Amino acid sequence: MAPSTPLPPTSWSLAARTWPEVRRGATVLVPTGSTEQHGPHLPLDTDTVIAAAVAAEAAAITGRADVVVAPALAYGASGEHQDFPGTVSLGHEALNLMLVELVRSLSTWARRIVFVNAHGGNAAGLVRAVGQLLAENHSVGWVPCTFGPGDAHAGRTETSLMLYLSPGNVHLDRAVCGNIRPLPELMPVLRSRGVKAVSPLGVLGDPAGASAAEGQELLTGAAGAVAARLAGAPDRYGCLQPLPAAVP
Repeated sequence: MAPSTPLPPTSWSLAARTWPEVRRGATVLVPTGSTEQHGPHLPLDTDTVIAAAVAAEAAAITGRADVVVAPALAYGASGEHQDFPGTVSLGHEALNLMLVELVRSLSTWARRIVFVNAHGGNAAGLVRAVGQLLAENHSVGWVPCTFGPGDAHAGRTETSLMLYLSPGNVHLDRAVCGNIRPLPELMPVLRSRGVKAVSPLGVLGDPAGASAAEGQELLTGAAGAVAARLAGAPDRYGCLQPLPAAVP
């Protein structure tokens, strides 16, 4: 069976509303992505497209009129990809400042702000910014877009997601297998010398076998996990955790 069409941004889109249509006390999901290389076959906005889609699907799952999705942040901390043309990185300091100021502004009318993150390089900035904002007594947290034991970057996982979400921007004829060693083994070199030092074409994984149908399943699973965390409490890293299951 062919996968269904991705959900369009409708009732949960903040940008599509007029100000009288915005509820005070809303929960605002802010997708955080990046503009960075994703191998020779995926577009630079891959992380941003995925974060926005997961947030929109999570909002739809809740069925709550007071959950809205803000425009995605298309720039993040992507210094590890800077050797590849097209990559645009704010760096950690600018990202931290942007996140803090966004929440301070949103908190004047929103009840809770949740960053939905699809780029691993943003994690350090999110931890730092959310920690500061919690100390300022804002209701804020962040959640990762998780897709199980998939590969790290531009492999089968992200290729499947983009085949579902933005198939016209996926070039499977250019897809190549990259470095398939576990990410923990690569991290020391990644931190010191960047992605290109371990993968000349920028792929950490193998896109082979990717499909739109798999992408739809991955999106649904990630969105469900995000929706389950929206009402949770932040851990010591500011990452929201699901509420404990009710005892029958």
